[in-house]
Amino acid sequence: MKYKNASKVLPEHLLLEIQQYVQGEYLYIPTQQLCCKRWGEKSGIRKILAYRNKEIIDKYKQGNKMIDLADEYCLSIHSIKQIIYKK
Repeated sequence: MKYKNASKVLPEHLLLEIQQYVQGEYLYIPTQQLCCKRWGEKSGIRKILAYRNKEIIDKYKQGNKMIDLADEYCLSIHSIKQIIYKK
């Protein structure tokens, strides 16, 4: 995250108002909720994990054992159970 000088970004009246609460400190201003992405959407890992989980479920339905799936995907049996039984 890059810091910006508030005096160069904000109008003077707003800067004076903020200075009544915070002076000489860093202030984090979060993005609006409408702009936020869910975890993993930006990097694409969310889609990758969804595809992997679908593969695990399909293989389980085809008769593969949980222990074999855990070894194949380098996951614990507990994680495999969570993927399979997730509603």
